[in-house]
Amino acid sequence: MDSPRNVVLICVDQWRGDCLSADGHPVVHTPHLDALAARGARFRRAYSATPTCIPARAALMTGLSQRSHRRVGYENARPWDYQLTMAGEFRRAGYQTQAIGKMHVYPERSRLGFDDVVLHDGYLHFARRRHRPYEEFDDYLPWLRMQAGASAVEDYYDNGLNGNSMVARPWDKPEAWHPTAWTVTQATSWLYRRDRRDPFFLYLSFHRPHPPFDPPEWAFEQYLQAPWYAPVVGDWVGALEPYHEDWRHNPVAARMAPNVLHRARAGYYGHLAHIDLQINRFLETLGEFGLAEDTVICFVSDHGEMLGEHHLFQKGLPYEGAARIPFLLAGPGVPAGMVQDEVVELRDVMPTLLDAAGVPVPGGIDGRSVLPLLHGSGATWRDHLHGEHPNLGQKLHWVTDHRWKYVWWSADGREQLFDLSTDPQECRDLAGDVSARPVLDRLRGLLIEDLWDREEKYVDAGRLVTGVPSQTWLEKG
Repeated sequence: MDSPRNVVLICVDQWRGDCLSADGHPVVHTPHLDALAARGARFRRAYSATPTCIPARAALMTGLSQRSHRRVGYENARPWDYQLTMAGEFRRAGYQTQAIGKMHVYPERSRLGFDDVVLHDGYLHFARRRHRPYEEFDDYLPWLRMQAGASAVEDYYDNGLNGNSMVARPWDKPEAWHPTAWTVTQATSWLYRRDRRDPFFLYLSFHRPHPPFDPPEWAFEQYLQAPWYAPVVGDWVGALEPYHEDWRHNPVAARMAPNVLHRARAGYYGHLAHIDLQINRFLETLGEFGLAEDTVICFVSDHGEMLGEHHLFQKGLPYEGAARIPFLLAGPGVPAGMVQDEVVELRDVMPTLLDAAGVPVPGGIDGRSVLPLLHGSGATWRDHLHGEHPNLGQKLHWVTDHRWKYVWWSADGREQLFDLSTDPQECRDLAGDVSARPVLDRLRGLLIEDLWDREEKYVDAGRLVTGVPSQTWLEKG
C-alpha cells in the first residue's frame, strides 16, 4: 500500500438487512447502494447481536461481543468508558478522526477517540429536558434555528411525530433542513476543513430510517402509491397474543390497521430512498475532492425494524427483520462483485476497517476482519453467533449458524427453530418437528455453552433455566 487509505464508515439506524434492491426486495429501490455493493462486497448474513441502538453501537465502536462490552440490553446513563475504540486506533495511527450524526453514547459529548463530533442523536427522551440547553447534546437543532426563514423556536418535533411511532407523514420543512440532508451537508463542510496532510477516518451516522417516519414528500408519495401487501405472518404468532397492544402508536406487538401499516411502510421506505440519494451525494462529493479512489467505504446499520412482520414492530427482537442488517464494503483492496454468506456481526467492522487501512488490529477484541474471507485465504470462521435482548417482558436469546436459527424465550422456555435456507422470513417454526430434533438439540447446546458461566444463572446442571430476571448490563465481562 503506497499511502494510507482514507476510511468512511456510513452507519444508518434501523435499516433492515433485506431492504436493498440488490438483496431482492420486491418494493424498495436503492440504486446507489446497489452500485456500492457491485463495486465491492455484500454480506448477506450480517447481524446485530444486541439489536437496539446502544448495545449495537458498543459492538460497532469497540469490536467486542456483548459479553465483553457488557451491554446486553438498552440502558441509558451508563457511561461509555471503553479504553479501546475504533476511532482511537485510527487516531493512534495518525488519522484525523471525525464523527458526524448519531452517536447515542453517555455522556452525550463523549468522543470515543474522535478528534471531534458534530452531534445529532434525534429525539432522546432521556436527554431532551427543558432545563437543559439543546447545545449540550445536539448540534442539529441550533443549526436548524439559524436557517433563513426558520423561527427562533423552530423544531424538528413541530410535526408531533414520536421517535418510535408507526405514524407517518411527510417532512414539513425544506428538504435541505432534513436531518438526513444536514448530515451530508456537515460532511461536505468538513471535507473542506480537514487537515489534508493526514489520512482520515470519517464516521457518517444517519439517524434515519429510525422513526419518526417523516421523509421528504416525494419519497413518501413514491411508496404510498406502491401496492399494498399483507404482512408476513408465521404459524407461531399465537404465542404473541398476550403481548398485543393494538391501541398503541408505538407497539412492539399489535395487529395494525392495513392503511396505517401501509403509511408506516411508505414513511420507512421513503427514508431509505432519501438516504440512498444523500449517500450518492456524499460519494460524488468525495470524487470531486479526488478522494474516491483511495477511500474505503463501509455501510452498515445498528439493527433492523420488524415493520409489522409477524405483527411485530421496532427492534430488540431475535427475528430477521430486527437482527439482520446490511453490510457493504468497497474500495481499494476489496474485490468487486463479491457476495458472502458467512455470519458476520457489528463487532467485525472495527477490525475490518483497520485491516483495510493497513492499521494494526489490536489484541483483545472479539471481532475479526472479513478481508480474508474476500480473498479466499481459507481462514476458518465462526461456526455460530449468539444474540440476545430483553423484550416481551423477558430475555430473548437466539443462535444462528447461517442456515438455522434457534430462539429461546427465557420466561417460559419456549423454543423456536427456523430453517433460514428455505424459510428466510421465519414463517414455519420447526421446534416441534421430530426430524429437526437433532438440529434443535445442537443449537440449544451452543446456547448453553455461551451462557453457562453468565452471572444471571441461565444454566444449571447443563440445562437452560427459565424465569431468570433480565439484565441490560453485565457486572462481570
